[in-house]
Amino acid sequence: MIQQPLYIKVIAKIISYIFHPLFIPSFIFFWLVMRFPYAFAGITLFEMFARKINVILFTAFFPAFSVFLLWRLRFIDNIFLRTQKERIAPYIITMFFYWWMWYLSRSSEFNNQPIVLKFFYFGIFLATIFGLTINNFMKISMHAMGVGGALVFVLLTCFYYETYLGVDVAIVTLITGLVCTARLLLNDHSNKEIYGGLLVGFLCQLIAYAVMM
Repeated sequence: MIQQPLYIKVIAKIISYIFHPLFIPSFIFFWLVMRFPYAFAGITLFEMFARKINVILFTAFFPAFSVFLLWRLRFIDNIFLRTQKERIAPYIITMFFYWWMWYLSRSSEFNNQPIVLKFFYFGIFLATIFGLTINNFMKISMHAMGVGGALVFVLLTCFYYETYLGVDVAIVTLITGLVCTARLLLNDHSNKEIYGGLLVGFLCQLIAYAVMM
């Protein structure tokens, strides 16, 4: 195990915090708002605000708060989920919230948002199922699953809307590389766990696209 200089660890931790997997769905939603505003045609400003809050609450805040409660109730030893055993309950809790977002995306009440969100939410729901299953055998990287899924989603969204967003793809690819490198530099995961996470993230979005679109 190679010990990295302190400044390298600090930078790696900052990258890991900023691009935590729980934040990825919110980043994706805000990216869609910025790049495909016409896909939200008919939605009022208040509804858009409520939709943004809804995404943040159900994909980031509630899962994170659930982990905090598990820690305070001593079901897990720390909030960083360093062991496979500690990750079981958070996987299940997050799975429920992601399923709920997928369920809502299929509702007629949410037909004024990009249709690609249907496969995105289904994809991250699938990722929690795969992640929980693989967690029995190794501590697969949640960060790699998150950024891997985001990268494929951006590519598939560009393909679906027949839009070329080369700069966006390049930025997401760079972020994917930085996050995976950060996790390795912090010695939180092995190469196999990182590549496994990327593969799960890739495949779940591809499967979701094939099923939902």
